[in-house]
This record gives sequence, structure tokens and C-alpha cells, in this order.
Amino acid sequence: MARLPRLTVPGYPHHIIQRGNNRQAIFATTADYEVLLAMLEEHAGKSGVAIHAYVLMSNHFHLLATPETAEGIPAMMQAVGRRYVRYFNQRQGRTGTLWEGRYKSTLIQAERYLLACMVYIDLNPVRAGLVRDPADYPWSSHSHYVGRGSDRLVTPHSLYWELGNTPFARDAAYADLVRAGISAHQQHALTDSALRGWALGEPDYVADLQRRTARRVSKTRVGRPPLVKPESGKEPPG
Repeated sequence: MARLPRLTVPGYPHHIIQRGNNRQAIFATTADYEVLLAMLEEHAGKSGVAIHAYVLMSNHFHLLATPETAEGIPAMMQAVGRRYVRYFNQRQGRTGTLWEGRYKSTLIQAERYLLACMVYIDLNPVRAGLVRDPADYPWSSHSHYVGRGSDRLVTPHSLYWELGNTPFARDAAYADLVRAGISAHQQHALTDSALRGWALGEPDYVADLQRRTARRVSKTRVGRPPLVKPESGKEPPG
């Protein structure tokens, strides 16, 4: 069966996952994390993509981003993917692929899932047992949103600005969201939708998306809520 093209619609937030081939590490040194972040910043700017949140894990990374055009995310991910593989292979004296095929992505309904997706992304290192407090993990956008640093890669979504009238109020409100966490259902829905490429949102949202693209956006017929099942097997979070 031919694989579906990726679902990309301008002006909508997308949850993106890129994994290392066979779950292998995609970073070997601190410099590697820094290089990938610099490449993302450069090519997000060139491609007209606003990155709202991110986390770089040892063998995969997540992005939450909104493109200005349908070509923005594919152009950014292709440029970053190719450049980083060349860089990493040269540094490590290796050849061949680094990524597990194509990156995975889908659209999420901002009003219902955007802040939950940001929390999901921030908590990846906690679920993996790397840190107890997401603010202690250096390779995510969390510190930017809780007032512990400024990250040039990050462009906050309008829903974040609505959390408070002052920077302190927004920082505190977002920190409270992260402390509260997300449900197991939300976690499975965010992972499953990105990996499978089906839009995540209420039936009306999915139906509206379907009118904007010829690509099928839901496994089930539009208007019927998707059934989300946890992935089987044990693997690194996210």
C-alpha cells in the first residue's frame, strides 16, 4: 500500500517527531545538540516556520511548529536532516543513514491540544528518568517558558500569551500546567497521532481540515472521533 503524503497545512500547529535509525543515538557530544539547535534556528527562519516548543532526546526529537506555507516544514526538515547527517557522520567517522526513515508529523487542534503538547514535550526527559524537574534538562524549550532563560529558537504561540497579562503571570501559569502534567490518554493520543499522521482534534476541527486538503486527515470517516490505543512494547518515551 502506498504511504500517505505528510499532512501539512499552513497556519496550523504541527507536532513533529524525528527518530534515530533503529533507535540509535543521534547525539554523541554536547556540541551535537548545539549544532542541531543552530541548524533548526537557521532553517526555521529561512522556511517561515515558527517553532513553539522542542525537546532533543538521545535518540529522537520533538518539535511543535506552525508553518507559513505548505512547503515550510518539509523544506526545514529536509535541510536540517541532510546537513546534520553530514555533520554527524563526519564527526563520528561513520557512513550511512542516521534517521529512521521520514520524519513523522501531524496537525493538532490548538485550542484543545497545543498547551498539552507543550507539556508533553517538556516532560519527555522526566518520563525517560533523565531528570526529576524538566527545568534541569538543558535541551528543551521549557526554561524559556518558565522564565529561566531566553531561547532564540522559540516563538510562543498566541495561546501561551493568553496565560497571563505579564511575563511573571505567564511563567507561573505555564509552570503550573507542567506540574499538573497530562493524562495517559492525552499522552497516547499525541504520540499516536504524530506517528500515524492523522489529525488530532474534535470532529468539527477534523472536518474543517478535510475541506482544506485532498489528503485524508483521519483514519475513520470525518466526524467520528478516532480510537486511540497505546503503543505496545517498551521504548523510550515520546
